[in-house]
Amino acid sequence: MSLTINIYYTGKNGSARAFAKEMVESGLVERIRNEEGNLKYEYFFPMDDEETVLLIDRWKNEDAIEKHHKTEMMSEIAKLRDKYNLHMRVEQFVFKDK
Repeated sequence: MSLTINIYYTGKNGSARAFAKEMVESGLVERIRNEEGNLKYEYFFPMDDEETVLLIDRWKNEDAIEKHHKTEMMSEIAKLRDKYNLHMRVEQFVFKDK
């Protein structure tokens, strides 16, 4: 079973895109991608909403994402989210292995 989480970060005056840029440039994204069980961690920009960034975050199983949520990186992400005054909307999808 794998999990895919879509996180929509929304801000004002380009803050969501600035957040995503800092996530990449700070090395946080690469660190998350290198975590055991991470299958995907990518940002996308909706064409019809310049103030929102979509993160597609996919994990091998629930244990992997739970370990990720307990890492210091989560507090680093939260600080950046606060810095850019972003609001989040989260969708979660579970895929069963065949």
